[in-house]
Parts: sequence; C-alpha cells; structure tokens
Amino acid sequence: MGKVALVVGATGLVGNELVRILLSAPEYEKVIVWVRTSMDINHNKLEEKIINFRELDKHVIDKSVNHVFCCLGTTMRKAKNMEAFATVDLEYPVVLAKKARERQVSQFLTISAMGADPNSKIFYNRIKGQLEEELKKVGLPGLHIFRPSLLLGKRKEFRLGEKAAGAAYRVLPFIFIGSIKKYKPIHARTVARAMYRVALTEKHGVNIYESNNIAKMT
Repeated sequence: MGKVALVVGATGLVGNELVRILLSAPEYEKVIVWVRTSMDINHNKLEEKIINFRELDKHVIDKSVNHVFCCLGTTMRKAKNMEAFATVDLEYPVVLAKKARERQVSQFLTISAMGADPNSKIFYNRIKGQLEEELKKVGLPGLHIFRPSLLLGKRKEFRLGEKAAGAAYRVLPFIFIGSIKKYKPIHARTVARAMYRVALTEKHGVNIYESNNIAKMT
C-alpha cells in the first residue's frame, strides 16, 4: 500500500506545487487536500475537501494519513491586521499539528521563514518563531520546519518584495554569494520538492532546514 498525504494550504504557492508533485509521486496512493476553494484539478489520487478554516478544530484527519504537509500562510495585506495574520500563520498550524499527533501521523512538515525568531522585533519573524516553538511542544514523531528565503513562482496576487527580489536575482545573480548566499530567492517548486523528499525519509525528531540547504536537496 502506498502512503497517504494531507496537504493543508494547497492553493498557496508552495502548496500548489507540492500537490502536483505528490500526485505524480509513485510513493503516494492518495493526496487529500483541505482548501477554502477548489483547486480545479481532476486526478484519481486527489481527494479534495472544502472546509471553513475558522472551524478547523472540528475537522478530523483521516486515519489513513501518513504525512501532513502544512503550507498555510497569509500576508498583512490579506489579513488586514496582526491578530488575523497570527490566526492563519500561528494558530491554525498548531491546531493541525495537534490533530496530526492525535492520529499518530509519522511526519509533519511545515513552512516557516528565514529569520524566524520568537523574540524578533519584526512581527512576521516573531510569529514564525513563535510557531516553531509551539510546534516543538506538540510532541510530533517527526517535525520538519522549512525556512525558505523569498519565494519565486507565479502567485495569484502581487507581492512587491518577491517581485523585486526575483528581478534582482535574474539580472544580478552573482550578488548572492558569500555571506549573503543564504538570502538568495528560492523557487516554490524547489521547496515543495524538498518537502516531498524529506517526508519519505521518515526521519524522527525536530529538523530545521535553512533556505540554502533546501536548495541543495533537489
């Protein structure tokens, strides 16, 4: 029997790439996604569940799930305020992790960010740091935290920072060397492929992957 994956946040930049990788991966016989809106993908391995994330605590992870991929994330522009941002980027992933632990899911993989620090003065980095600390407390068999730099890829919404970084990388790729190499933008597909490969290792414990190391995995 193949493995079963649950991807939450499947319509996002990394999540979308990840779902497509898992659907084509021979190791997985089923890919379940929890989404707000349909991905409009027809595939015999895909099981799509439209859910209200405000009621995330009411949803149950299927007993067959082996790996949970959390790709949840928003922006201040979308969230409108810090509280709403923290709900999506901190509260929801922790709720999902606790559900995964209850189901004895072997691998829980999530996306954090470069610079994640619970004591950071930067709100975004502080929330990501708090997320990492809370996830470590859950007691998951295998916890994998990915800290990518600015993500490259085709988003539905415009993000100035990512567009600027992408343009800089295309025009001046040689600037990302030496001590600033770790800040080199990374494609969402690269992150997704790394998550897929790491999940299959069935490695236990808490594992953190920095952006430059993620890039070397594919």
